[in-house]
Amino acid sequence: MTTAIPSVTNTTPGASLSLQDFLQVLMTQLTYQDPLKPMDNQEFMAQIAQFTTLEQTQQVNDNIQTMVSNQAAQQAIGIIGRTVAVTTANGPQVGTVSSIDLSQGTPRLSLTLSGGGGTLSGISFSQITSIQQ
Repeated sequence: MTTAIPSVTNTTPGASLSLQDFLQVLMTQLTYQDPLKPMDNQEFMAQIAQFTTLEQTQQVNDNIQTMVSNQAAQQAIGIIGRTVAVTTANGPQVGTVSSIDLSQGTPRLSLTLSGGGGTLSGISFSQITSIQQ
């Protein structure tokens, strides 16, 4: 005797709902509703309005994240060639910003250290303590 095991889909925290997901839930509600007690039209419209608001909020959040990322990139470009003081695990360092890596979503600076000390890479904005002319 074989029994079918229903598949379970795990959702990750923070996963966004799509319009397709909402429509699937709605169709399930309509399919299994009691024919003698149909869904109230006002409740139905309230659910649609809530989902629309949620979807718009997610879009606004995505746009703000993009804007913050672009602003960080612009700030990073503005300090190329400038001398900065940074805090590292080895203590404070001073160097000139020689390049910027934008591949990881947040700008990472590379410094040419003062006094012929070589280069230092992977510096974040939070490590900068001062920017000199």
